[in-house]
Amino acid sequence: MDHGRRADYLRAIGIDVWVPRVGIVGALGAPVELEKPKPAEPARAAARAAAAAAMPAGEMDEAPAPQGQGPGWAERWEALRGEVLRCTQCGLHAGRTQGVVGVGNPQAEWMVIGEAPGAEEDRRGEPFVGRAGQLLDAMLRAIGLSRAENVYIANVLKSRPPNNRDPRPEEVAACLPYLRRQIELVRPRLLLAVGRIAAQNLLGTEEPLSRLRGRVHQFGELNTPLVVTYHPAYLLRNPADKRKAWEDLKFARSVFRQLTGVSEDGHRS
Repeated sequence: MDHGRRADYLRAIGIDVWVPRVGIVGALGAPVELEKPKPAEPARAAARAAAAAAMPAGEMDEAPAPQGQGPGWAERWEALRGEVLRCTQCGLHAGRTQGVVGVGNPQAEWMVIGEAPGAEEDRRGEPFVGRAGQLLDAMLRAIGLSRAENVYIANVLKSRPPNNRDPRPEEVAACLPYLRRQIELVRPRLLLAVGRIAAQNLLGTEEPLSRLRGRVHQFGELNTPLVVTYHPAYLLRNPADKRKAWEDLKFARSVFRQLTGVSEDGHRS
C-alpha cells in the first residue's frame, strides 16, 4: 500500500502520524507495509453472485455462499440464521425489531466479535453500522481487511438490550451457543474481540481490558487464537486511546501472519 493511502486510513481512525514501534509481547518485529485486501477467489465470488441472484434483496450480507466447508454447510448456516431470527430464549426478543446474525464473508480467515446490537443495528439487522461501524471499517482497512471481502462480523448477543445496557449473564448464556456455532461454521484463523464486554464473555474472565490486550488467547474447542482490542464506540468517546488500538491491530496482523506462515514481506515461509 502506498504511503498516501496508508495516511488516509490512519487519519480515518484518528491517528495523524504513524510512528513504527517494535514489539508487543515480542510479536511485531520490524515495521511492515500495510496489506491490501485480498480479492475474493473466483470460485467464491461466482458462488456469492449466484447466491445473491437466488435470494431476496437485503439478505446477502447474512447468507453464506453455496459452496462450503463440508457437507451440509450452507444448510447449517440457514438453519442457524432461522433459529436466531425466531429465538425467544431470553426476554430481549420482546423488545427487538429483529435478530442480528452477522455480516461479511462466512468463509473469512478473520472474525470480529462485538458486544450486542445497538439501535441502528437492530433497525437494519446488521452489526456495526453508524459511526462505530464506520470507524471499525477504517480500522480494518488499515490492516488490509474489509467486511465485504475477508472478514466476518458478529456479536455475542443477537438482540439489542434496552437502552444499550450491558448484557446480563442469562442473556449471554442464551446467545453464546449461537456464536459458537457461527465460529464453527466460519472456522476463522483469528478472532478479534472488540471491547471489554465481548472479550470478558468470550474468555470467561473478569480481567480488565488493559490486561487482556497484547496477548494471544484461545477460544472454544477449536482453540481459535483470539486477540483483544477496544470497541470502536469507546474509541469515539476516548480518541486518545486510538493509538493503543492501532498497536493492537498491528499485533493481530502479526499473529495472523505467524499462523498462516506469511512473512513480513507478504510471502509464505
